[in-house]
Amino acid sequence: MKRISSFGVFVALFLGMNLLTLGQSRVTRMGRLAGEGRTTFTGTVLSYGSGFNTRTSVNTFTLNINGTTSDADAARYLNTLQEGRQDALLDAIRNQNLGTFSIGSQVGRTLNVVRVSNVDGRQRILAVFERWLGMGELRGGYRSIDYPFGYIELFIDPRTGKGEGTFISAAQIRFKHDNKSGQNQVEIEDFGTYPSRLMNVTMRGTRLQ
Repeated sequence: MKRISSFGVFVALFLGMNLLTLGQSRVTRMGRLAGEGRTTFTGTVLSYGSGFNTRTSVNTFTLNINGTTSDADAARYLNTLQEGRQDALLDAIRNQNLGTFSIGSQVGRTLNVVRVSNVDGRQRILAVFERWLGMGELRGGYRSIDYPFGYIELFIDPRTGKGEGTFISAAQIRFKHDNKSGQNQVEIEDFGTYPSRLMNVTMRGTRLQ
């Protein structure tokens, strides 16, 4: 397992707070896109194998965004996670439809949380969705079912519409006590060894604000 994020990134996702580690960012305040349109990102996803399957694979992806998560909903989701477990968070966001994410010929998954901010001159798009679950996972009761989220992070140059990012196909989101600081922190953990890379990303359609 690999922890790819802690409190900083998660707060940026759900609250858009301005932390020293993230620099200044201007977060989308609307619950929809400017212009009521759709923004589409396409590119290549490079996935690293783990466990018994160590083969690296390359495929295409399409990310369609038709709305964003409001600050009020974001705060509510963070409070839900703090008071309960990730299952409660999943229940809270499950009915939200803010777009789709698909890889290759797979049926797209519905985006449940989308947050947008500006970081160091680039646009940062963070998204969470209920991930694909295989029948084998469910029947076997494997530990992977404890990682029910898909997680996307994109950085886009607003001048060119080009960028890159990270995709976690199976993520766990939880509160955890930090023995060093003595405080609870939010942690995003990848079930695999390394997150997948999103490369050659191109944006088209309505510009996110």
